[in-house]
Amino acid sequence: MEKEARILLVDDEEAILQMLQTVLKKEGFVQIDTCTTAAEAIRLVEEKTYDLLILDVMLPDKSGFELCGAVRQRTKAPIFFLTAKGTDFDKLSGFAYGADDYITKPFHPLEVVARMKAHLRRTLGGSAPSQEEKRYDFGRFQVNVEAAELFVNGERVDCPAQVFSLLVFFCQYPNRVFTKEQIYDHVWKDEYGMFDENTVMVHIHKLRQRIEENPGQPKLLVTVRGLGYKLVSPARQS
Repeated sequence: MEKEARILLVDDEEAILQMLQTVLKKEGFVQIDTCTTAAEAIRLVEEKTYDLLILDVMLPDKSGFELCGAVRQRTKAPIFFLTAKGTDFDKLSGFAYGADDYITKPFHPLEVVARMKAHLRRTLGGSAPSQEEKRYDFGRFQVNVEAAELFVNGERVDCPAQVFSLLVFFCQYPNRVFTKEQIYDHVWKDEYGMFDENTVMVHIHKLRQRIEENPGQPKLLVTVRGLGYKLVSPARQS
């Protein structure tokens, strides 16, 4: 998987680019491009196809948030933000612009690699679902796992890779309650145990925006107070 993955690193700090390149190469990644400006990044994305991108938020010519919006129009590949801005507002802003993960500086490079591998396992391969698991029908919405498609009331709804993975996980275990930590462990598969409650909550919110009629009063992906979340099967929906 690492040898096939094409990675783009965008940061105006050469030291960070060099460190990430060194670590990624040691972990088996060989197709790595780097640049230091948003303009260069857009040019590269227009010329090549990438499987994962890491963007710094503070770039000299354009913010990483703006860059993410431009890049997201050209690719559905996972996008990470790498930044010193670590407030909840900054993280929510990053996800709102279309990012799939958010890593704050200072960071452990192996944590970045672990998160990258988790995303790439879902987008580039991994164990294929069994025949009976390839489609799910929850009444209001349907999921085609093999085609990575979500349909709500008969209409196809765009769903980022990370949100789609969360949805498929819940579809596999209807009516079962999972804690935030269990959800993170199953969906993000962080090899270094870096549980991030905010990541789970943000993606639950993004998923509800897609599948619920009223995301503020969910009836499908419900909160079980004091325990966690569960996806209600069609037979139990009121």
